[in-house]
Amino acid sequence: MVLNWAIGEENDSCNAAQKRQDFACKANSKCVKPVDRSAGYICQCLPGYQGNPYHPDGCQDIDECMTTSPCSETCENKPGYYTCRCPHGYKGDGKKNGTGCSKDFSLLLILSLGIGVGLLVLLVESSWPIYWGMKKQKYIKLKEKYFKENGGLLLQQQLASYHGVESVETTKIFTAEELEKATDNYHESIVVGEGGYGIVYKGILADNKVVAIKKSKVGIPAQKEQFVNEVIVLSQINHRNVVRLLGCCLETPVPLLVYEYITNDTLFHHIHGQKSKGSSLSWELRLKIAAETAGALAYLHSSTSTPIIHRDVKAMNILLDDNYTAKVSDFGASRLVPMDQTQFWSCPGGATNKQSSGFFCQA
Repeated sequence: MVLNWAIGEENDSCNAAQKRQDFACKANSKCVKPVDRSAGYICQCLPGYQGNPYHPDGCQDIDECMTTSPCSETCENKPGYYTCRCPHGYKGDGKKNGTGCSKDFSLLLILSLGIGVGLLVLLVESSWPIYWGMKKQKYIKLKEKYFKENGGLLLQQQLASYHGVESVETTKIFTAEELEKATDNYHESIVVGEGGYGIVYKGILADNKVVAIKKSKVGIPAQKEQFVNEVIVLSQINHRNVVRLLGCCLETPVPLLVYEYITNDTLFHHIHGQKSKGSSLSWELRLKIAAETAGALAYLHSSTSTPIIHRDVKAMNILLDDNYTAKVSDFGASRLVPMDQTQFWSCPGGATNKQSSGFFCQA
């Protein structure tokens, strides 16, 4: 004979019983129907709890860590359940009947990589100043090399020999970076002229001043002497009909000269080039240009402290501004003649000099 019991009436369900004030199941318990499906309901403790589900205090928590020791390492009891933890550097569920705890080699790898990256960062940070110092020193040596190659030492010697004369020291020494920025890194779209010894670019300086920058060609024989000679010659000239030298740069692979920018092209282009079709060079204007050019040459020959022979006077080397004022340019082939030297024994372009009562060149 089997004796069974239940609470409530035959048609009572757990849902209906829970709504009544005399519900018998207390804390940490649940309502269930009897297995034989007889009338009423019974109470059971929730998993992880034990005791009398009908007692006013309800069921009590089971401390699995104390009773069964289910963890292989650290066990932490929780209300109704427990957790197992592995030590730092290990992985797994930490349970005796589970995966347990094993070495976490991924963590070691992460730690190793972290330490390696940290050491690398420290090495880079400590070596960065050394690297920049070496790079700066290399850049300084490279500029010194260019300075010598561009005739810097020769220029200094020439300036010393003309001590007391208005010199190139009054002009500005531009940096390579200034002129690169002014010419958009020497873009071909701003080329305004090209001669035997170099290319001329239109540039805009940081103060918005428009200039002409002459960049000597690489591989031209004696370009160093031509460059130094032009600096020396132009530095002594102060005349409204001679193009004015504003400065030079010796830090680049090829020497650079910075002139005032003359806006209206050359006399050659007005006479023979495309501008000649619509040229406004009247007879009076041509005489004016010729007189101004002659006045500039007379100044060079007679009024400077040391006479200057241009040696390459032609329409291509006479620039015109917006008012058609003549500006003599391109002094690369010029020579200085000491006052005690009555004859000049050199002619340009392979010509030979002839002398009788005067001096002239003959091709």
